[in-house]
Amino acid sequence: MIPGAVRAPLIFLLAALFEIGGGYLVWRALREDAGPLVGAAGLLVVAGLPLTLALLDAPFFGRAYAAYGGVFVVASLALGWLIDRVRPDSFDVAGGAVILAGVALIYFAPRASG
Repeated sequence: MIPGAVRAPLIFLLAALFEIGGGYLVWRALREDAGPLVGAAGLLVVAGLPLTLALLDAPFFGRAYAAYGGVFVVASLALGWLIDRVRPDSFDVAGGAVILAGVALIYFAPRASG
């Protein structure tokens, strides 16, 4: 079994690929005339998001989704760089670092049970 400190980030990244990838396909269908089949494929891909996040070993839905939200922001900047060829600037990088620190606090901080 993969340890939680490695498993959770992999699940977060996979979820981001589903959400951003599916969203990109819908974007292309509606904004770039890629066609309805591309849009439908995008909607199916986006459905992988909740299915993937349900694999997290998190005790609470809200905490899992809040932590994922930070990963989504950073992954969006990275994939935007790849797709749009717009390199994140120093403010994007600094903001992403702050957000990932928040993700770590939300998801991995030791808490008292109860």
